[in-house]
Amino acid sequence: MEEIFYRSNPWWEEDYIFEGKKRNLYLKEIENYFLSKDIIFLTGLRRVGKTSILKSFISELLHVKKISPKDIFYISLDLLALEKLSITEILQEYRKLYKIASNQKIYLFLDEVTSKEHYSQELKNIYDLEDVKIFASSSSASILRDKNAYLTGRQRVIEVMPLNFEEYLEFKELKIKKSDEYLLESYFEEYMSDGGMPEYVLNGDISYLQNLIDNIIYKDIIAYHNIKNEQAVRDFYKLLMERSGKQLSLNKIANILEIGVDSAKRYLAYFEDTYLIYTIEKYGKLNERLKNPKKIYAGDVGLKNIVTGFRDKGAIFENLVFLKIKNLRPSYFYEGGIELDFMTQNKTLIEVKYKSTLNEKQQKLFDETKADKKIVIDGYRAFLDMNKL
Repeated sequence: MEEIFYRSNPWWEEDYIFEGKKRNLYLKEIENYFLSKDIIFLTGLRRVGKTSILKSFISELLHVKKISPKDIFYISLDLLALEKLSITEILQEYRKLYKIASNQKIYLFLDEVTSKEHYSQELKNIYDLEDVKIFASSSSASILRDKNAYLTGRQRVIEVMPLNFEEYLEFKELKIKKSDEYLLESYFEEYMSDGGMPEYVLNGDISYLQNLIDNIIYKDIIAYHNIKNEQAVRDFYKLLMERSGKQLSLNKIANILEIGVDSAKRYLAYFEDTYLIYTIEKYGKLNERLKNPKKIYAGDVGLKNIVTGFRDKGAIFENLVFLKIKNLRPSYFYEGGIELDFMTQNKTLIEVKYKSTLNEKQQKLFDETKADKKIVIDGYRAFLDMNKL
């Protein structure tokens, strides 16, 4: 146990400086909640960079805030050696190691916290009874569904997304001069192809993305939910990627795979839980949202392209727009057989047309639809201007 702790916390024995690429967007957000007692949750796709963000923040605690190294405890809770121990027991072992009383302030970093069955109740007890600032990560959306409301009012959830275009350029160490801005278009097309999974952007190994998809599907869906028909799950994902940006008929998918509609609904929920996909509803009243099919988007376009190939740039571009506005809670707009891509929670109507224009019927609906703001995203420059939304 002690050896595992020391391996996980190298700053206990030597100077520690995080040497990876920093994602300042998320470090600033964590900093905003640092002085509160709230538990900070990082959630998102596996390998999207949650652990790196936690460790780069630990580096800041050590060197900027001058926190004592022994008051910082990091542990990955999915380690096999810790399988039979609760979070509380692991924390007690750490406190015993350095003789730290429960009323002495510590900074606790728990990676993959949802691998422990009763994590929410345990975190509530630690939060209530000890002087501790908790940072936790999860690759499962289950932390957003705290059934027993143990953590209500005690948590801040930060979803870590794949690299945005600005981060992509930073990771590629590309600095575009004002005089060379015409180069942005070709780099943007590379971004459309590569997506934003940090490790892949850095090393370019295509097998990395395929292995990532395989690992998520097997570990987080097939094995976790004890599914016998493994091939059906893998084929289900392929069909989802083919339908990215389209309305999704679970009846059709169930017929193609020769599975029940209830199984298709469960599989869809499982994939959403892993952040491999997102779904949005039709804009309208509750009954309209419930009776109409959802639209689906990939959690990362690079992962989608592994399955479908780098084609249909319009669909890929629309997917990137969705990922950029996801925090605005978009719905799709559909009326009289005509669809417009997004209506956001703040009543911004958005139509995405990569290097093209709206057809006559779309333009008519776009003009007549009531919205506080209307935007057509028709290329990379309009995409970059979305930062002003």
